Amino acid sequence: MSASVRRSRWVSNQCGRLDRVMGEVPWHLSCVRCGETYAGLELRYRCDCSGTLDVIHDLSQCDLTREILDARLSSKDPLDRSGVWRFRELILPLGDEKLQEIAAARGEGSTNLYNASEIGLEVGVEDLWLKHEGENPTGSFKDRGMTVGITVAKLLEMNAVACASTGNTSASMASYAAISGMDGLIFIPEGKIAFGKLSQALAYGAKTIQIEGDFDDAMALVQEVCDSEGIYLLNSINPFRIEGQKAIGMEIMQDLDWQVPDWIVLPGGNLGNNTAIAKGLLELHEIGIIDQLPRIAVVQAAGANPLYTAWSEGADIQPVKAETIATAIKIGNPVSWRKSMRGITALDGIVTEVTDDQIMDAKAIVDAAGIGAEPASCATVAGIRRLVQEGVIDPQQRVVGMLTGNLLKDPDIVVNYHMGDLEGIESQRANAPISAPADIDEIRRIIRQ
Repeated sequence: MSASVRRSRWVSNQCGRLDRVMGEVPWHLSCVRCGETYAGLELRYRCDCSGTLDVIHDLSQCDLTREILDARLSSKDPLDRSGVWRFRELILPLGDEKLQEIAAARGEGSTNLYNASEIGLEVGVEDLWLKHEGENPTGSFKDRGMTVGITVAKLLEMNAVACASTGNTSASMASYAAISGMDGLIFIPEGKIAFGKLSQALAYGAKTIQIEGDFDDAMALVQEVCDSEGIYLLNSINPFRIEGQKAIGMEIMQDLDWQVPDWIVLPGGNLGNNTAIAKGLLELHEIGIIDQLPRIAVVQAAGANPLYTAWSEGADIQPVKAETIATAIKIGNPVSWRKSMRGITALDGIVTEVTDDQIMDAKAIVDAAGIGAEPASCATVAGIRRLVQEGVIDPQQRVVGMLTGNLLKDPDIVVNYHMGDLEGIESQRANAPISAPADIDEIRRIIRQ
């Protein structure tokens, strides 16, 4: 294959694309920092002032009601049955006909909200629920944002998409790119991604480049490559990713029959998730579907805590060298921090941190309850315990914790925890396998102990 042919596979011809797409759309982009506005399909991820962008919908034109959304639960229409596209008027309002034509969907969303009262007893909350986003098609919440991001890429007639990732984003993007006939390009930090996640990116056929550095190095490179080569960037700096992830909070409300909980608690890495959930809940409140707002708590790993430090000090984010066993939130320079701060403030929220020991102990509790989740997810449960101990969360309040990824995302960490082989981690709840001879009497002795 010639160099020119290889280049054309990846590089998009952007001239005149937006004129061909569909004209005006019922949303625009707005800068979080300076308020500058841009056309809804302008191909950009930041404002000229370098601020990140929001998708702004005209909510005065939105006629969604609880009754409409609840009726869709019994519909056989693929859009209605999706835990993202069910809320399409607040996600990507293109009209049903257009969305049925272009929506890149794998049945994402509609994940279980578990009544986790037994886990609640362990952490001090009487009314605890866990929303398990690890039940999405590729095993994490990233699928919610990716279905929208890839759909917009198709709308823009892009040839290729790219992301930097610690694992879950790459797995999701690779899958959605493949089902949409697009090329996927992934930048990952070498040696710092769990095999369960790396295997997905490779299996789905994405071109995967291992960078000698950390996630933040990979993120800087992917932005430069996308800008210079005309590849569509699908990290959470892309405002349409946030639109898909909004549906998590919306679905929680519907799961609870529109009864708003006191708290929603979730882990914080690149901070797109809490940004999205806050945005979605504020929109639901503005159009009258919910009559109050929950508080929100963002939990960071102590070794990757730039948001916690900034929040505690009332300052801007200062990048840190991230070190934590929870690879999905091992991010020292989160791109969405300004949006994140705004969303936390709007929901009277708080930021806390937990150690790797606390994360792994919480994970053992979640796993033993038969639910299971990756380490980063269980920062949520560890954070709930800390906030109860500090008197921030009242034990009688209703708390919804978000589990972001599947148990099998980090299988090596799971096994090593139970074997007592994680350096610096005291395995308080280890369940190590027992070696035994192939002798029935010895087996009986073991099981009777």
